[in-house]
Amino acid sequence: MIPFNIPAVTGKELSYIQEAISNKKICGDGPFTKKVAEWIEDYIPTKRALLTTSCTHALEMTAMLADIHPGDEVIMPSFTFISTANAFVLRGAKIVFVDIRPDTLNLDESLIESAITSKTKAIVPVHYAGVSCEMDSIMDLAKKNGLLVIEDAAQGVMSTYKGRALGSIGHMGCYSFHETKNFTCGEGGALLLNEESFVSRAEIIREKGTNRSRFFRGQVDKYSWVDIGSSYLPSELNAAYLYAQFDQAQTINDDRIASWNDYYAGLKELEQQERIDLPTVPVHCKHNAHIFYIKTKDLSERTRLLRYLNENGVGAAFHYVPLHSTSVGLKHGLFHREDRYTTQESDRLIRLPMYYRLTKDQIGRVIDMIYSFYAVSTANQFRTGVGLG
Repeated sequence: MIPFNIPAVTGKELSYIQEAISNKKICGDGPFTKKVAEWIEDYIPTKRALLTTSCTHALEMTAMLADIHPGDEVIMPSFTFISTANAFVLRGAKIVFVDIRPDTLNLDESLIESAITSKTKAIVPVHYAGVSCEMDSIMDLAKKNGLLVIEDAAQGVMSTYKGRALGSIGHMGCYSFHETKNFTCGEGGALLLNEESFVSRAEIIREKGTNRSRFFRGQVDKYSWVDIGSSYLPSELNAAYLYAQFDQAQTINDDRIASWNDYYAGLKELEQQERIDLPTVPVHCKHNAHIFYIKTKDLSERTRLLRYLNENGVGAAFHYVPLHSTSVGLKHGLFHREDRYTTQESDRLIRLPMYYRLTKDQIGRVIDMIYSFYAVSTANQFRTGVGLG
């Protein structure tokens, strides 16, 4: 079996966790939490990086910082994970779903302006597969209309747009360190604050609505409840595991890029035969090989190919069910204009195994299995008298 995902392990995780235990501080904001935050702030850069328990919680914090209230509207794609919308629905917002581009599967920047109303508070671009949305257009539009831009860069660590790190371009950005992500601590995330005005309140929200961080810095003589908030600090043990990943960040990134390139080269012939579509990465975007996907002709073909791969030991999977097609999405959101590509592209997509230290042999077996499927399909079409189409 070639699994869909194996969480990255660099070799230093256990020694760093043991060090955290020896420090006799395993709750949040210990030495390893600070090291991770400093790594992010240096690499990005951003005004402040706050490690969180998940990307979900980082997004929830942005909704509080954006002062979202019932009746406000937030624009985002429907082709995304539930957390992107949930964070704002929890504050009472109405979600306005905008169609995606068929090439990158990202929010179509050309459709955003017509979705803006007097109730719109924020735009939430989602960088699918670590490939950037068209951020210049989105930021210009936000500035023109006085809106906040909150990047869901859950999949975007070490990806860039015109040389700028994803998560650092909008007013705020969010990362995920879930076990399926390029860098992981099992469950975890980070909030990136790209404007100084958000930093003080973000610290308070993250510390259960208290000014505890200021107390530990000696800025107040005692801490108290001063705002809304929750417990968004991850354990030092999680941070220690994650720091071992960042120690080897370039190695992990290079390894994944090599695997992505091997998939692309190996499957290019099938795309030339117009059997599948491969990912599109605009020239001004540098991706991080978070996902390698293919797109089949339609839902029926995807279903058959997925079954074939799974039955033959390849852990492939489809991805998001568009949020606007779900019962909760219908209750808390609306789709702006026509769903031309969101459902169609979602129905065609298959994610292939992708993880650190995926071997060339394994990639070759996955590629061979996909070619085998189409060879069998072609033979069956000839036998049944059905044209290739």
